[in-house]
Amino acid sequence: MSRIEIETGGDFAARLLRWHAQHGRHDLPWLSPRSAYRVWLSEVMLQQTQVGTVTPYFHRFVERFPDVEYLAAAPIDDVLALWSGLGYYARARNLHRAAQRIVREHEGVFPTDFDAVCALPGIGRSTAGAILAQAHGQRHAILDGNVKRVLSRHSGTPGWPGETRVAQTLWRESEARLPETQLADYTQAIMDLGATVCTVRAPRCLLCPVSADCVARIEDLTTQLPGPRPKRVRPQREQFLLLLRDPKGQLWFERRPPCGIWGGLWCLPTLETPEQIADWGEAGDEPLSPIEHSFTHFDLRLKPILLRPRGNAVQERAGEWLTIEAALRRGLPAPIRSRLQQLEDDPEWHAPSTASN
Repeated sequence: MSRIEIETGGDFAARLLRWHAQHGRHDLPWLSPRSAYRVWLSEVMLQQTQVGTVTPYFHRFVERFPDVEYLAAAPIDDVLALWSGLGYYARARNLHRAAQRIVREHEGVFPTDFDAVCALPGIGRSTAGAILAQAHGQRHAILDGNVKRVLSRHSGTPGWPGETRVAQTLWRESEARLPETQLADYTQAIMDLGATVCTVRAPRCLLCPVSADCVARIEDLTTQLPGPRPKRVRPQREQFLLLLRDPKGQLWFERRPPCGIWGGLWCLPTLETPEQIADWGEAGDEPLSPIEHSFTHFDLRLKPILLRPRGNAVQERAGEWLTIEAALRRGLPAPIRSRLQQLEDDPEWHAPSTASN
């Protein structure tokens, strides 16, 4: 069967809007009120992250930073601390930078011009379209992960959506299906359809309002569309994580560089080779289990080493001695936070240590 042509974008949109009115997600916290600021926060938080994970972070974030001026004025440490555990920390840094630009260049009002929104740090074409469509009813297409899946299947577009040629085709599909009105509801509807019905695995086609002319359903291609990312071997990296403990039981923390993994967060020092450990101190006898963590493009294995610091080990380094309790109030990488919480709850950690005598 050849690719099915959609006669009018309105037909697709009308069916989707009717479905959304009855079955869509209307209780998401950023929908009431649906301001540009709240939609912006949600769109950034939802990048690569599920609604269930985002929701408690969103509530805490807007309670601490109720508008863009509060966010712009906050220290970056406060922003990263509230973001800690959500991952992809460049999103938080970009939010903070964008908030400061909105205050500086737009008098604290989120811009309504598409190009101006796209010019803000961390906001691309799809995110800008989602914000303006939902907050102001502007007619802009979006193409997030859920929408890519819906359109790939419904239009029968083969290939991996990360490929430029495929993405361009899906953008055309997304634009062609836009309704003339109800843009806020339509934008939420197509995202909801991908999140709740046209799911990655076991899509519920019998519940789909646009299944009648869905190429993937008709041609039994739902497991093949969208096309998969080309396979590649994930690199494995190993580093040593230093728990440099002073006689007071404090640990040495340093802020990560702004670029790279865990950018801008506070972290225990990491080393690439065991030969570097001796420059920091003398290792204790306490064995510590490794920390395994996966990033988008590689897997990381951290081997914690408890050390008695040498007198001048941190003399010329930028960092702070912190108790675990104090460190947990900072912006920390999720696996480091988890390990510190384990240590904080371990009575043996608070007992005299051979590494701190």
